[in-house]
Amino acid sequence: MKKIAAIALLSMGALLAACGKNETAQAPAAAPAPAAITKIVVGLDDNFPPMGFRDDKNQLVGFDIDMAREAARRMGVEVEFKPIDWSAKEAELSGKRVDALWNGLTITEERKQNIGFTAPYMENHQIIVVPASSAIKTRADLAGKTVGAQDGSSAVDAVKKDDAVFKSFKEFKTFGDNVTALMDLSTGRLDAVVVDEVVGRYYVAKKPQDYAVLEDNFGTEEYGVGVRKDDTALQGRLDTALGEMKKDGAAAKIAEQWFGKNIVK
Repeated sequence: MKKIAAIALLSMGALLAACGKNETAQAPAAAPAPAAITKIVVGLDDNFPPMGFRDDKNQLVGFDIDMAREAARRMGVEVEFKPIDWSAKEAELSGKRVDALWNGLTITEERKQNIGFTAPYMENHQIIVVPASSAIKTRADLAGKTVGAQDGSSAVDAVKKDDAVFKSFKEFKTFGDNVTALMDLSTGRLDAVVVDEVVGRYYVAKKPQDYAVLEDNFGTEEYGVGVRKDDTALQGRLDTALGEMKKDGAAAKIAEQWFGKNIVK
């Protein structure tokens, strides 16, 4: 009887040991670590001087181009610039064809629904550019006039936000880029163009005899870098790089090269 009991105990021990091995084998595997960021693809409008545009050699240059390159260098990653249809920027970002939108992108509550933003790095206004000989002096003077802006730009949002003024226009036209809008202004097909201050003043400075900038405008806004809302890792690293660039003066140096003064927030 003792021998039989001993055999039974040994069998039970083997069975328990086997169960223990099975439990160990079935333990869930640890979640894989997120892939390290080695490259970022920046989506931009390549006809948006001085933020991002092509020079005489067809090379991409601009304030935001230089800012992005410096940030990427500090992050230790490669940066690729990809010109996109700016009016489809959110689709390009969500479709993962680009990783970031960095080209004078205004931070708005509406855009925050679909885009994650870095801290603001620049402040901007939506200015009104008119012919130098124009009698238009204020937003109210735009009543009955034909006004233009770039399609998909924050200028469109800013104008439509002022419902009373917007409804007073004779016509509101949108263009593929600001250059075309300003060309229509110079030829008399438009009475005014609403545009980002950094862009408008860049062109006005080239032809001060042709254009005038009104003191009145369609509001103040802030620029930020846009990423996918779930890409918090990239957002955090960009915030760190931009913060360092502001702190050590690198951002101010880039701004001075393009604007003649430090406009970084």
